[in-house]
Formats: sequence, structure tokens, C-alpha cells
Amino acid sequence: MKFGWRVPDFPVDGSSSSEFVAQIGTALDIAGGQFESAWVADHFIPWASFQDPTTATYECWTTLCYLAGRFPALNFGSIVLSQSYRSPALLAKMSATLQALTGGRFILGLGAGWKQDEYLAYGYDFPSAAIRLQQLEEALQIIRQMWTQPRTTFQGRHHHVIDAICEPKPQPVPPLLIGGGGRKVTLRLAAQHADIWNFPGGSLANYSELLTVLQQHCAQVGRPYDQIVKSWACECVAVANANEAAQQIAHDSPFFNADSAIIGTSAEVAAQLRRFTDLGVQHFILRFADYPKTDGIRRFAEEVIPQFAN
Repeated sequence: MKFGWRVPDFPVDGSSSSEFVAQIGTALDIAGGQFESAWVADHFIPWASFQDPTTATYECWTTLCYLAGRFPALNFGSIVLSQSYRSPALLAKMSATLQALTGGRFILGLGAGWKQDEYLAYGYDFPSAAIRLQQLEEALQIIRQMWTQPRTTFQGRHHHVIDAICEPKPQPVPPLLIGGGGRKVTLRLAAQHADIWNFPGGSLANYSELLTVLQQHCAQVGRPYDQIVKSWACECVAVANANEAAQQIAHDSPFFNADSAIIGTSAEVAAQLRRFTDLGVQHFILRFADYPKTDGIRRFAEEVIPQFAN
């Protein structure tokens, strides 16, 4: 069982930009002892409607490189890069380079992209969801080929490369994470291409239904279902020495969602997470409700993670 920390995208408490960076560093110092990974989202402005769009927001790839260099005990992943923002060949090269420089600690999470106002503000076309998923499918093929083949030539509807070379080859090849729950296309792409499939939030029942759909797609494409690591991301984890205190922390968080929040004492939080491990979840990616305080992540690292050691 692996646990990842969801690196915050922007300060929600009025902290300055420099204070925000320092807070992330403090949390990662704690996470490095027990957590396996840390994850950065790909947005240029805050994705949340409740947040002032002028709030300081750090670009994903730059942040990943900085944090991976500063915290060598952790793996770092994107959750998830928008396939539209960087050409597939360039992203393959960037990923291979980061994998080499970190000694194999990078996980490439890739998605179709969704935030229309961000696309348009930064000068990207925003085609239909169907087109963006087609672009994602082509990007996945190009990236995998460039990581594993001496030269890559690919001619698709949306992307093409000619005799593209990616050296040094990444060793090992970074795991590919596909995020999302689209039942017809996204889960088919996960069945075909993903090493890890992640779904953010939602109820246990919904996650179980998505796993059934993923299993069906795996059968259709001839992929062993067990080859794909199942991951679940929770945007609101509140853990305290008493349930009442945890409930207050959760409900004070702007990320609280009653369908998906994990709330309680260390034992209660572990029990709630085990409902997901019983379905096959092998990797959790978690945001703590009391951040920038570190009581939650520290208690989770010291009291919850050890309960999953065996």
C-alpha cells in the first residue's frame, strides 16, 4: 500500500507566495518519512471557483523539478498534466530527462484537459471533449514509443513526429497514470495504456462501478486487469484525536465534500480507507483539510500509515 500527498495548488489562507512555498516544504519534510509520493496539479490559475483567480499559482512542471531535487526521499508525479499544454514529443523528452536526473522517481500523470477559461487565456484552442480525448490517445502512443524505441515516426489526426529521437531513454520507463472516470473513452485508454489509473473523489459505490467498467475494457482489449495499479485521490482528509474535532476540521475546509471526505480518529480514518483497499486500491493520493497546519499529515504519517504496513 502506497500513500501520496497532494501538494496544494495555491494558498487558501491568505499566505504570501513565499510563505506558501515554505509551507509546502515543511509538509514534505514530514511526508518524506512515511509517504511514498507527492503530486502536483497542472494549472496556470486556481482551478477552484471559490478562489480568487489572481492567487499565486505555480506551474506544474517547474514545481515538479524543483521539489524532486529538494526532496530525494519521495517520488513525484503530475495529477494530471493537460495533454494540450505541451506537445507529446516534447513531454516525452522532458519526462525522460527528469527521470534520469531524479534516478527514476518520476510518474507521468496525463489527462485530456478540461479548464476552458485557462486554455483560452493562455492561447490554447479548446476543442470538444471528444477531440481532446483523441489528442490524449495519440499523445500516449507517441510518448510510450519515444521512451522505448530508437526512433519514432507517428502520423495521427492531431499529432505527428518524424524520426524523433529521445536519448537518454528513461530508466526505468516512468509509470503512466491516466486520471478520470469517463466510462466510454477514458477508462478504455486506461485499460490500453495506463500503469496506474486514478479517480479523484466520489463515493465508494461510484468507484466500485468504475472498477467494473475498467475491468470490462481490459477484457475487451486483452489487457490483464491486475497489471493496472488502482489509485484513489481524496481532496479532504481530516484526522484528529477525536471524531468531533476531525469533523470540525473537515467542515471548515473549502475542499470538503460529504460524498468523499475521510474524517475521524486515526483508527476511523484507516477503517474508511480499507473500504477502498478491499476494492483493490493500492495507492492513495490525499489532501489534508487542516493545511497549512501539519497536525493532520503528521498524525496520518505516524498513526494511520503504520496500520497498513502488513
